[in-house]
Amino acid sequence: MNFDFAERLANLYDKISEEEVDALLITKAPNVNYFSGFGGESTALLVGKNFRKLITDGRYIEQAKQEAKNFLVIEQTEGFYKKIVAELKETVCKKVGIEGMVMTVAEHDYIVKNFEGVELKSVVLDKIRQVKDEAEISCIKKACDIADRAFEKILEFIKPDVREVEVAAELEYFMRKFGSERAAFTTIVASGWRGSLPHGTASDKKICAGELVTIDFGAVFNGYHSDITRTICVGKASDEQKKIYNAVLSAQIYGLEVITAGKSGKDIDAAVRKKFEDAGYGKNFVHGLGHGVGLEIHEEPRLSKLSKCESLLPNMIVTDEPGLYLENFGGVRIEDTVLVTSGAAQPLTHSPKTLIEL
Repeated sequence: MNFDFAERLANLYDKISEEEVDALLITKAPNVNYFSGFGGESTALLVGKNFRKLITDGRYIEQAKQEAKNFLVIEQTEGFYKKIVAELKETVCKKVGIEGMVMTVAEHDYIVKNFEGVELKSVVLDKIRQVKDEAEISCIKKACDIADRAFEKILEFIKPDVREVEVAAELEYFMRKFGSERAAFTTIVASGWRGSLPHGTASDKKICAGELVTIDFGAVFNGYHSDITRTICVGKASDEQKKIYNAVLSAQIYGLEVITAGKSGKDIDAAVRKKFEDAGYGKNFVHGLGHGVGLEIHEEPRLSKLSKCESLLPNMIVTDEPGLYLENFGGVRIEDTVLVTSGAAQPLTHSPKTLIEL
């Protein structure tokens, strides 16, 4: 995949100027990957106007040289942060931007203690990743396609007396078979009463006839994630189950209309939330409408009451995932990974959303 690392680095240099620092120390793994192309662990990037260094250990030297063509690969053998301090001193970086939401207090204190006079400034780099380029969108579309294909296969497997963990295992098997690097997150399979648990990861519970089953899962392709939720019924759904399901489906479809460039994350969430409030289910929608998806399964921008996104931009990728959760009844959630445009959002996941009764 041909990612535009020149543009990514240019954005990074702009950030160095904006923050008025000598260099940026990048330690968050998705950001290391985004700016360098390196997909391993235990690695930091040190980037200044005139240098780009990748610091890692012997396990990753060969891989880093293959993947991070724009960086000088430096091996550390006596301690990760000891080597970072040595490189900061060598490049005479006295004011350094760090990822303060990632670096621990102990790591921060180690740098300050061992590099007298250094000034560390917390910066946020994740925002640079919010708008996806063509190559990133292609990867996410592929991850969505893998998830859709796996969902089609799992419908043949679900029946009464099958355990939730068996469904999760089979689903993850199909995703791997169809090209996923791994499951995007711990697969959620919540049947019957457990459906009222928004993050009810698969348990030993057996699925029973007449129960709703919520399945939340995703694939990973070339490091990029997909996120999809479907709720199905094992057998014929009751009138109450259909009523709840249709309320969620109506809100989810409405979400596609209101998720559009130029609107804030708070306003989008509020618009869909009002649909539930008007239907008498306001207290049963207990999470935000959605979140960004990319190299992380949950990233900015958020679509929620607490969103900091003032205006969505074209080519952001977010989820549209309203849900209702009723204790002792169960729950329904329907979710698509969607592409933000100047008009209605474009779903990248295409599994059926009309109620499936197995």
